[in-house]
Amino acid sequence: MLFGKPTSAVEWIIAGLGNPGEQYAHTRHNMGFLTVDLLAEECKAKLNRVKFKSAYNIFPFADAKCLVMKPQTYMNLSGEAVGEAARFYRVDPSRILVIFDDISLPVGKVRVRPTGSAGGHNGIKNIIAHLGTQDFPRVKIGTGAPEPGGDMIGWVTGEPPMKDREALLEAFRRAIRAAECVIRHGCQRAMNDFNG
Repeated sequence: MLFGKPTSAVEWIIAGLGNPGEQYAHTRHNMGFLTVDLLAEECKAKLNRVKFKSAYNIFPFADAKCLVMKPQTYMNLSGEAVGEAARFYRVDPSRILVIFDDISLPVGKVRVRPTGSAGGHNGIKNIIAHLGTQDFPRVKIGTGAPEPGGDMIGWVTGEPPMKDREALLEAFRRAIRAAECVIRHGCQRAMNDFNG
């Protein structure tokens, strides 16, 4: 096993992806950050510890001791943070759940996947490189895509319009429940319950 015998300090890692900095705070690329912030708030915790190139904390969620993190490396280097925490606590990739934005899904759609390629997402690509596997669960949050030929970088680093924000807030809540289901019952049950 790549990461050895797990420690008792952390059973799961939940990584919400995004870019640090106020200018990115509410952009489409920060769906993961916004979701884990809400998750921490629901658990009456704050992601106010700094280590593993992340803002993070460790607290109970879904009856498991979870390290919930927001990598502060910028999106394209997210794997540096996730990999460092995984090695420190010896958490196997099958217990590293990543929450992130997906332009291939309609706005507000949530999709659970147990494994898979990066699908063009540079944060996931970097995590795969640092973990040495693509076999880790993920929860995707749809942001929609720009018109054909549109500016992709401008789209993902742009803020969703007001009309989309209610759907996205509901998606964050669904993503948290999907993450809870993955941890309690496994990816297959979560896919059955949340991918419809």
